[in-house]
Parts: sequence; structure tokens; C-alpha cells
Amino acid sequence: MNSISEKKLPGDFAIWIFIYAELLVFGVFFASYAVTRSNHVELFNQSQLMLDRTAGMVNTVVLITSSWFVVNAVHAIKAGKQNLSVRWLAGSIGMGGIFLGVKMFEFITKHNEGITLSTNKFYMFYLSLTFFHFMHVILGMVILGVILVMARRGKYSATEYTGIETGASYWHMVDLVWIILFPLVYLIQ
Repeated sequence: MNSISEKKLPGDFAIWIFIYAELLVFGVFFASYAVTRSNHVELFNQSQLMLDRTAGMVNTVVLITSSWFVVNAVHAIKAGKQNLSVRWLAGSIGMGGIFLGVKMFEFITKHNEGITLSTNKFYMFYLSLTFFHFMHVILGMVILGVILVMARRGKYSATEYTGIETGASYWHMVDLVWIILFPLVYLIQ
């Protein structure tokens, strides 16, 4: 039986330094949003009503599902099921692609409505926060893609799966940030 002192974070320790740094950056963004919102409640409430909440909810379900796929990829490789792990990773990357497609639809719609970073303070935050997250999704998909290729080549096994855990940890951070960002920007009034 492992004691608490014997447990370690999943994946490579370096990813956790990166994850904590990224969470700090997003935390500063979220705090700035909250302070600015408190000074412009009516503007934020009115602008927020113009967002596509359905698209935001779809993307929430997509990312949560994608994280579930990554969990299954880790479990599969730990069970020595390399091909199954690869399929779960591919599914997660596919879900990331769906997220990007939905988000691009939102960005294009706002652009076509003439909304830019300079439209108002709400849209400056909305576009900045969601684009910053969008870029993290792309990075996460690249990381998972590299891991998928390495898994196909037999780099990971039931005894060596640190790389898959590392990628999964980053992907879960991307999901966590969206789970905070979605209600903060789309729902909370």
C-alpha cells in the first residue's frame, strides 16, 4: 500500500511547473476580468447576452469528453493496450478539432458582426481570453499528436507511460481553464 508521501504527480514534473505557470497567467486574466466587470456590470451583462451560449455549452461538453478520452488512453496504456490507447488519443485530438471548429464559428460570427477587441471592455476580455485558450487547445492537440505518433511506434507500454501522463496532465489543464472560463464569460451575470 502506498502512503501519501510515496505518491507522485502523474507525468513529468516539468509539465507541472508549466501547468502552474499557465494557471497563474489565466488566474490573472480572470481576476482582471472580474475587477473590470464589477466596474461595468451593465455593459458586461448586455454584451454577454450577445454570445452564443449553445456553442459555449457544446464546447464544454466536447472538452470534458475529450478529457475522458485522455483518461481512457492512460488507463489503456497502463493495461498494456497500446492500440486502444492510440485510439483514445486520436479521439481526444478529434474532439479538440471539434472545439476549434465551434470556436472559429464564434470568432467569425463576431467578426462579421463588426465586433473587435476595441468594441468594448467585455469583448476585449471575451476575445482575448477565448483566443488565448484557443491557442492552448492547439498546443494541447500538438502535444497529444506527438504522443500518439510515439505510442504507435511502441514508445509507451504498461511499464513506461510517463509521456502519455504528461500530455494528459496538460490536456486536463486546458479543460479546467475552459470549465472556469465558460461560466465566467458566458453565464455569470
